[in-house]
Amino acid sequence: MAILVALMSALIWGSGQLMNKQYGKSLFFFLIQVLMIGIELGTGLLPLILGHVPPHARNGGLFTRGIWGAVTLGTIPRESAAVTVFDHSTMLLLTGLIAISILLGFFVFWQWNIRDAYKTRKHIMQGNEIESSRSYTKRVLHDSFEYIAMAPGLAFVTIFSLIPIFFAFLVAFTSYDMNNIPPRHLVDWVGFHNFRQVVTLAQVRTTLIGVAIWTVIWAFASTILAFIVGFLQAVMINSKVVRYPKLWRGLYILPWAIPGLVTMMLFRNFFVTTGVINAILMNIGIISEPIVFFASTAWSRAVLLIVQTWMAFAWWMVLITGVMTTLNPETYEAASIDGANAFQQFYKLTVPTIISAIAPLFIMGVAGNFNNFGIVYFITGGGPTNPNFFFAGNTDLLLTWVFSLTFDQRMYNLASVMSTFIFFAIAGVSAWNLTRTRAFKED
Repeated sequence: MAILVALMSALIWGSGQLMNKQYGKSLFFFLIQVLMIGIELGTGLLPLILGHVPPHARNGGLFTRGIWGAVTLGTIPRESAAVTVFDHSTMLLLTGLIAISILLGFFVFWQWNIRDAYKTRKHIMQGNEIESSRSYTKRVLHDSFEYIAMAPGLAFVTIFSLIPIFFAFLVAFTSYDMNNIPPRHLVDWVGFHNFRQVVTLAQVRTTLIGVAIWTVIWAFASTILAFIVGFLQAVMINSKVVRYPKLWRGLYILPWAIPGLVTMMLFRNFFVTTGVINAILMNIGIISEPIVFFASTAWSRAVLLIVQTWMAFAWWMVLITGVMTTLNPETYEAASIDGANAFQQFYKLTVPTIISAIAPLFIMGVAGNFNNFGIVYFITGGGPTNPNFFFAGNTDLLLTWVFSLTFDQRMYNLASVMSTFIFFAIAGVSAWNLTRTRAFKED
């Protein structure tokens, strides 16, 4: 009997609850099914009845059209401007992802409806009283309030984060490039062809390895340098011999407070051939002719590290200063009584405490610099160029290379492959960092 009730709810939502004499729940689940069917008919059949069939409704409503579009990526290209009925592959893929996401939401209600009908019938068959819909609603609101409150946030995350991520990931398996720009040319599914290209094409493989190595070096070097400078500044400002520490701390926060774009443009002007740096070096006699900083790979990378250190050290200084305020003076008094000098106290007590406190943030800093697009784009533009690289320069990071492939070369499929690599690299580092936190271990 319980199986029959569940089967009835699987076909007509809420019918099992109706058989269980829970009329409020029955109406709720039935209206959810009506809403799902209404969306499909309203976006497909209704325009047909009204005599207006736009291209998006040509093959059914939102769900059928969405699934069909995601599978086929369209069948009718726009061969001329006069054509009014045509398919747009990327829009079909995006619509398909939206439709599938909505269907997954309805699927949650569908299986909830079936499970509820089955469990309630089993409860009744055991001789228990029927729970009223009002009592059930109160119990659900009490037991699942957190999930209900998080549901709107989950919907926004799905729309603005998960769907774009899946869209970018799926583009890596298509032929979406400069030769296949919809709607004039439709896009096809090509499987792992783009991934094989990255491995088999020598120039692309060389570029990926070279850019990836520099990206890793940049991520760690820029984070370490900013941390060291911020650490030294925090230690000096918190020293007992320094007067007016608040004033010094406020002054050193200025590089962090000034908009990053302003700082990057200012430093770029400093390091150009006719800039301040060359003028100073020539005036004091260190060089006899200007250094072309941005024509040299070593100098370009050094400039990037200098600018990033200047922009980020203040953040580390403030963070480390906050950690240092939690140090217990009694520990240092005990160490002093035991004969430890100032350096030993610093090396054995201060440094380990700070390192353990900021280690997770250090890893996140590395992950952030891994995708530090702005500083490379606005200062070096990825240059100097490298003839052995595939549309990349010697200071390009993986993200700036992806940007070049996307907007300059319109190789959306290869750019998506690189974005996939970046995503898994950053996700792996972030996951590793999360699993090492105390909160995660306690859970």
